[in-house]
Amino acid sequence: MTPPVLYSFRRCPYAMRARLALAASGQRCELREVELKRKPPEMLAASPKGTVPVLVLADGTVIDQSLDIMRWALAAHDPLRWLQPGDTEALVAACDDHFKPQLDRYKYPGRFADAVQAEAREQGARFLRELEARLAAAAFLLGAHATLADAALMPFVRQYAMVEPAWFEAQPWPRLRAWLANWIASPLFDSVMRKNPPWRSGEAGIAFP
Repeated sequence: MTPPVLYSFRRCPYAMRARLALAASGQRCELREVELKRKPPEMLAASPKGTVPVLVLADGTVIDQSLDIMRWALAAHDPLRWLQPGDTEALVAACDDHFKPQLDRYKYPGRFADAVQAEAREQGARFLRELEARLAAAAFLLGAHATLADAALMPFVRQYAMVEPAWFEAQPWPRLRAWLANWIASPLFDSVMRKNPPWRSGEAGIAFP
């Protein structure tokens, strides 16, 4: 059977979360690393919005939202039990709809006319304080083991932490830092962050995971 084709970009947090779920589920695909300045026409034909990740199934079905890719993969096979009942939807929505816009203004203040970096940092910190409180009650965001929510949020927390590492390390968030460090040090994360050359039309992609 022809494997699905995944258009991805190594450093994009949305693409990261999709690769994490695909790797956790063991769903094989053909990975095509995208160079954002030279997006392949095959990807744009499948998903004109032009953002990663994009998963093209063997029957031509296109899934171009990161959370939908995660759910598709885990619905097929979920050996780590990431699909668990709980307030996953609300937590991920808070990340994507509120934390991510502030993260963008914090990391790239020059791109936004209304951005004040210190204010954006503080707005983002409010969300991270909520995560710290959750982790004070359990090892992971929704309980005793990792779920889709942890995998979906981690790439964005990682990106926030990388803007001002010394400042992040100085915050009273020991549980959040430990949670993030454990994810980054995990074999699963290492497996989805391997560098691959940009894909070009006519070339074979990379077998993933």
